[in-house]
Amino acid sequence: MIHVGIDDTDTLDTPGTNQLARALVARLLPRCEPVRITRHQLLFDPRVPYTRKNGSASILLQRRSADSIRAILDELRQGMREWFKPGSDPGLCITEMVPAGVTAFGRRCQQDLVKQQEARDLSRDCGIHLEGLGGTEDGVIGALAAVGLAATGDDGRVVSIGAWPDDLVGPQPIAELHRRGVTVRRHDTAEPVHAGIVDVGKHLRPNMRQGRIVLFVLPRTGPDQAAWEAVRRI
Repeated sequence: MIHVGIDDTDTLDTPGTNQLARALVARLLPRCEPVRITRHQLLFDPRVPYTRKNGSASILLQRRSADSIRAILDELRQGMREWFKPGSDPGLCITEMVPAGVTAFGRRCQQDLVKQQEARDLSRDCGIHLEGLGGTEDGVIGALAAVGLAATGDDGRVVSIGAWPDDLVGPQPIAELHRRGVTVRRHDTAEPVHAGIVDVGKHLRPNMRQGRIVLFVLPRTGPDQAAWEAVRRI
């Protein structure tokens, strides 16, 4: 598996990091099969110079060509440079292995202020490629954190699953969610829900929990056709 992390790629009036992640996946389709894109919430604190809510994105890819990691990196870099918006401070991370220290770094970025040099020093010590692609390059912090958090299989909100389009809105059969690899569980008890209709809202946005893509739901009362309603979690 190839782990990619990106962060700080946008400004307040431009498309966000999740949209860039989708564009990068589309760009890499001849080389890599997409597994998922996940948004990770980092420290939400006014001392952090984030654009909106200080989220970074991870991309998990399965290589399907003989291309080297260097060729894939070059494609990612070029895509991010073409996307670059003045005022953003993008960072890019790519690796095929994620040491425990990088995961610990990701967790710390959710709780404490972290300096750019810490990310650079750790990536160098672990032999992981990390680079800034404009501005202050502070996005390297979130890019490395995203890779560490994604490797746990237990963090973040999934914004893209495989090659499926982002087309599920409103009431949906739970069987369709299962077909896309999503487990449905009650938000209050964690018990699995195997059948029925769930209102997923504006977009299907499940979470990564214990290596599974999980949509948390609660019972819905009233005459609506959906017996369940999705719960949005970080």
